[in-house]
Amino acid sequence: MSEAPRVELPNTDTDFDHLNTNGSTNVSEMDADMSSHSNGNSTNDLQNSAIKAKDGILESKSSYLPASHAINAASNHPSVQNAKNTVMNGPVAQNVMAEGAKTRDEFADLANSKTVPDHKAATGQNLTHYHSMFYRLLSWKNPRATGIAFAGTVVFIFAARYLNLIRYIFKASYMILGLTAAAEVAGQATIGRGLTSQFRPRQYFTIPKASLERMTDDFEQLVNFFVIESQRIVFAENVYVTVTAFFASLLSYFLIKFVPLWGLALISTVITFLGPLIYIKNKDVIDAQLEKGYNIANQQAQQVKGLANQHAGNAMKTVQGYTQQATAKAQETVNQYRGRSTSPEVKKADFPAAPSHAPAAAESSDEEEDEAVPVAQPAI
Repeated sequence: MSEAPRVELPNTDTDFDHLNTNGSTNVSEMDADMSSHSNGNSTNDLQNSAIKAKDGILESKSSYLPASHAINAASNHPSVQNAKNTVMNGPVAQNVMAEGAKTRDEFADLANSKTVPDHKAATGQNLTHYHSMFYRLLSWKNPRATGIAFAGTVVFIFAARYLNLIRYIFKASYMILGLTAAAEVAGQATIGRGLTSQFRPRQYFTIPKASLERMTDDFEQLVNFFVIESQRIVFAENVYVTVTAFFASLLSYFLIKFVPLWGLALISTVITFLGPLIYIKNKDVIDAQLEKGYNIANQQAQQVKGLANQHAGNAMKTVQGYTQQATAKAQETVNQYRGRSTSPEVKKADFPAAPSHAPAAAESSDEEEDEAVPVAQPAI
């Protein structure tokens, strides 16, 4: 008969060590070790548990080996490798990688454009670096970056309209805090150490002072950008921009009665981003129409100016005529007053009319007087 397979047991600290070579038990040694075994039961139990856990891990690992070999064999199969190469190195993947690289380059170029422009305001003040960045953003010189910014703004407007973002923020907060607290309490109750505290970093994250100063400077530049631009529009540094802002404000005044605030923000975003794009794509046609309109407006202005000058000349002549007449009358009056005396003027009408016949009584009295007067005799 064939011999049975021999099984070798691991050499552990068990009672089998007390067996003799002939198979008999050394009772004295067992009695001597009884006290040590009874005192170290807990240690032996812990060692046995560790050995069993190790054996279980090895068995599970050995059971997973065929599955891992199968997965490796499948992944290394030529057809799988060909499909992987086709997907990863195919034209679609290459196009995606190229577009991703171009997008990164455009965003880097947009970030590098944050420089103070050479031209200054009408007051001689320096503009902010956000003037250069927003000009480059809205001029579509980096179309991928501008398109992503436009899409992100539109998505944010719709999210703010249809999603309760504040509620979702609070929901995420209480879920994260509840999970971390439960993991910490469960770990302390089961293994004596919290699970959350095991992932605690050695040093908490802080924002460096240089980063804070850079953020503060960027925020200050952004605020000054809006402040300077609003003043440039109000004081008509560029009259076309001021007129455009006027019509935009007027249209918004009427639209706010019917359109909600988020709709008005969406319309403003679309006009802000797509208006420059439409102008860039149709620059020649728009410039020609603008020049034509400018010429027509200039002609009308010249006609109005000529009519205004004509009416102003006629009015000036009329005023001059009236002025000359008034001056002549005043001069005549002054001359009349200069030739007169200071005494009051006696008019003929103030005296009574002289009688045309002498009174009779006066004649008789005169005759009587002549008779009564003696006539002197001549001397002899």
